[in-house]
Formats: sequence, structure tokens, C-alpha cells
Amino acid sequence: MSARDTDWDGVRLHVVTGKGGTGKTTVAAALALALAAGGRKVLLVEVEGRQGIAQLFDCPPLPYEERRVAVAPDGGDVYALAIDTEEALLEYLEMFYNLKRAGKAMSKLGVVDFVTTIAPGLRDVILTGKTAEAVRRRAKDGSYVYDAVVMDAPPTGRITKFLNVNEEVSGLAKVGPVRNHADTVMKVVRSPETAVHFVTLLEEMPVQETMDGVHDLTEVGLPVGGVMINMEHPPMLGADALAAAAAGSLDRDEIIRGVKAAGLEHDAESIAVALAAEATEHARRTAMQAGEKERLESVDRPRYSLPLLSDGMDLAGLYDLAESLRAQGAA
Repeated sequence: MSARDTDWDGVRLHVVTGKGGTGKTTVAAALALALAAGGRKVLLVEVEGRQGIAQLFDCPPLPYEERRVAVAPDGGDVYALAIDTEEALLEYLEMFYNLKRAGKAMSKLGVVDFVTTIAPGLRDVILTGKTAEAVRRRAKDGSYVYDAVVMDAPPTGRITKFLNVNEEVSGLAKVGPVRNHADTVMKVVRSPETAVHFVTLLEEMPVQETMDGVHDLTEVGLPVGGVMINMEHPPMLGADALAAAAAGSLDRDEIIRGVKAAGLEHDAESIAVALAAEATEHARRTAMQAGEKERLESVDRPRYSLPLLSDGMDLAGLYDLAESLRAQGAA
């Protein structure tokens, strides 16, 4: 699949957010694999310090440097970077103020933590700035070092404030390196080369946070990408059986006969009761998913459905999700 076949032709920075528990880190990693497929080079960036990327790719904790963590389908490479706020701040002080030694002294005195605590906007500028630099970085021949950068970003409730760094630093600096750096970051974040994707489950709270997040980003002029519906449970019963289960009118005698036919004659009645209860719960969940999916139709952005992996999440599952995204035209 060529870049022209995707929904995100020309996008080089993919920001992935989502309510906690929706699997945004997993989806970010799968997206990085999908984007790298076919010989491309992609950087996957983590900004929350949880080492979630290392766990997903089954590798040691990532240092503050870019390292290859996976080979994508058809020969691409995925590199990863876990941004350490303190190291990034020291790098920032050296780059703009020539304060490498002073920065290390500040670190020992705990001043770095103090500064980023009282001025959280500065912390966000540093984190987004490091990512924006990777997006803009070029090789000696003028080509981009990375074909795309994927950021595993903070949760939905904080994403607008995190990305809107110009607003966040307005009280910190009107001029000077901090202001200029924030302006440079915002040129990247607001450009057509950036897309912010929302990961959700088909449940009321994640869907509502996704809808609110899309609205908030749109209000401040930040580019919204797609909605990634994660862990969608496929219907395991036909329409008639689902309707009967939802109404509590399943034929218990028929279930008992089926249990006995399967060679489970011992405690067939209790097994049938348990199966009927599971069918009712499955019908409830299926109806809930359908309702939440209908709500998401009000969000005028591309939607992608990622399946619930029956065997749990492992490296093979990550590649399966990447292939699903490619098949749907996300990468």
C-alpha cells in the first residue's frame, strides 16, 4: 500500500491520545508498525515516562536515545524514544542558554523538578519540542531522517492543553528562546503534516471524552485525525439469538439439549443456566457497543475498528493490529 492509499497522505506527526485504559500506547505502537511497513523509517515517542513501549516490544527499558525496537512488515524500521523530562530540559538549557554545567548542578539541587512543577507549560514545551525536532530533522542529503513520527501522548483530558503550548507559555515568556521555541513547535503541531488521533472503547465514558476532545481541539484550531475504536467485541450470536438473550427469552430446554449433545450431560442444567447468563451479558454489551458506535457517527472523522485479541496482547498481536490499520487505509 502506498502513501497515496492512506487517509493521512502527507501527515508526518501522528499524535495518539485516549482516555486511560483504552489502549492508546498499544494503538500508537501498532500505528508506528503500520506506517513503517514497506521500507519506511518511523520514530515512536513516549512522553509519560511509563516505559510502555519497551513492555510492548518486549525489550529492556529505553534510555534517553533513539533505538530500533522492531522491523515492520516488508522491511521497515521502528525506532523508539522515551523522553526523560530532566534530560530533555538539560539538553534545552545547553542548546539555548549554553548552561550544560549549570543545568547539571540544577539537577543535583532538585531545581529541575521545581521548575517543571511551578511551570508545567515549560515541561510540555520541552516534550513536544523534542518530538517536533525529530519531525523536522533532515539527513545530509536533505531528506527527512524519519518518514513519520508517532507520539504516545497524554490522555484525552489533557491533550489540548499539552499540545497548545503557545497558550501555555504565554505567561512564562513573551520573547526570547522559550517563546521562539514554542512558536517553532506550534508551526509543526498546527501544520497539515500533523494529525491527532483518538483511541476509544465502545463505552460511554471513553466515547464522551473522545467527542469532547475532538471538539476542544477543533475549537483551538489543532488538527484532528481519526478515531481508533479499540478492542471491539464481535457479535458471537445471530440477530435472533441476540434479541432473545436481550429479552431473557432464550429456550433453556434447547440449551440443555445442546449441552448434552456436546457430551456434557453431568450438570447440564447448571451449565445451561450459566450459558444463558453469558448470552444475556453478551447481548447487553453488543447493544451498548452499537449505541456508542452510533454516537461516534456525529464525529466527522475517519473511524477504524481494532479487534479484541482473544489471546491477549503480545508482539504477534501488535503486528495483527498494525495489519488491521493498514487494511483499513490508516497507514
